[in-house]
This record gives sequence, C-alpha cells and structure tokens, in this order.
Amino acid sequence: MPRPTVAQLTYGSCTVIFSTLAMLLLSQTSSGPGIAVIAIAALGLGLLVAMTVPVPRPSPASAPPVRQQAQPEPVPVPAASVREPTAS
Repeated sequence: MPRPTVAQLTYGSCTVIFSTLAMLLLSQTSSGPGIAVIAIAALGLGLLVAMTVPVPRPSPASAPPVRQQAQPEPVPVPAASVREPTAS
C-alpha cells in the first residue's frame, strides 16, 4: 500500500479539524454521544477527502533522462621511438 503524500495528509487533517469545529458550532451539542457522532463523521469526511486528492504521477516527458554508461576513453599509446642509424 503506497504511503500518503504530504498533500493528502494536509487536506485530510484540515478537513477533520475544520469540519469538527463547524459541526460542533452549528449543532451546539454538549452531550457525549453527540460529540462522538460528530467526531466520527469528521474523521470519515477527512478520510474521504484525503483519498480523493489526486496523486501526481511522473510523466515520461518530465522524467530525468537515463544516463548512458560512459565509454572509457582510449589510452594514447606512445609512438615507438625510432632511432636513426648512427654512422660509426
């Protein structure tokens, strides 16, 4: 299973926090079961948002080019020293 991206974690967490606050303020509930239902609903909504965030996939055009193996450079061979015949 792939790990969630930073964007997924951020959007999911923000959704949970803000939706919990909004639902608690709008419902004005103070009972334990009401708060539990709101918390579970907010977690479900945050999970839904995190899973629907599009995951960027690298396209072949943006992928770095594959480096080819460098061919070893030929080693220059020193020319054979040619001695001219000496007159004796």
